[in-house]
Amino acid sequence: MLIIGTLLTCAGALVSLTVGTPFGQRESGAGRGAAGSVVAVDLDARVKEFTSRLSRRGGYRPPSAEDRGRLADGLDALLDGDLTRATGLLDAAGYRARELRDAPSGRRFTEVADASPARERSRGWGRYYLPADTPLRWSAQVPHPVADRHTERLGIAAVRGTEGGALLLAGAHRRSGEGNAADVAHRKDTVFHAVAERLVAREVPAVQLHGFATDSAPGRHAVVSTGRGDHGRTEAQALATAFERQGLSVCRAWTHRCPLAGRTNVQGRAADEAGVPFLHLELAPALREPDGERARLTARVLTEATGRWARA
Repeated sequence: MLIIGTLLTCAGALVSLTVGTPFGQRESGAGRGAAGSVVAVDLDARVKEFTSRLSRRGGYRPPSAEDRGRLADGLDALLDGDLTRATGLLDAAGYRARELRDAPSGRRFTEVADASPARERSRGWGRYYLPADTPLRWSAQVPHPVADRHTERLGIAAVRGTEGGALLLAGAHRRSGEGNAADVAHRKDTVFHAVAERLVAREVPAVQLHGFATDSAPGRHAVVSTGRGDHGRTEAQALATAFERQGLSVCRAWTHRCPLAGRTNVQGRAADEAGVPFLHLELAPALREPDGERARLTARVLTEATGRWARA
């Protein structure tokens, strides 16, 4: 795998790129923010502050097809290293990209987020974090932050623990908006899905994180599925086995009739149609509490699974 460090000037800013070709995708990389600066943050605290504003009564405005296209094209351009095109597309949609260094892990990410905090709260189109120091190899998807408590924090733990991971983070509570308009796991007309589709086109595998109430899957700690298809079966088996070795009860959706198996999940369907690995992971509350030993165990198990993709 070829990794090329390139310096170029974009709109008067010095931009550093990491470019690679994992999983047969086009050359990809994500660059620095304005004036070449890299902002040091605690990514967990940054995302926690963002999701603390999400609620059932929060805002959500469905994006137009044009806005979905601009944002997906903008992320594509970032991954291709075309910063001039990326900046124009993101600006047109009211978004911006900036490079962050997660101080606890030392990893660098390009954050793609709404440029206006007020508009971010009213539109709810989400934030997207691309790896800025390694080629993109896999993604963690969090379609129901807050509604599925602490899944966003598990997503952060995963991208901290395994290099090359992108984090797709929905920007609204799943029950905000009209009907199920903000339930991005079951709607194709969202920015979240548009971005996920572009990663599928690059053959980037994904793990999507969900949470269930204890009475939704009695006696189970986790439900592991590959969604509608069978791609990702090797990783799914490894994930289930790793949980079981810790004495946890797992429902394997490819051998049992499991609740919450994600068969209708639209990101999983897109991955299946393209033959790209997709894992749908449902977790009981005890495996998601951020300060609990079992949540730390979950993060370690996730890292084992995603590490396979990082090493491919």
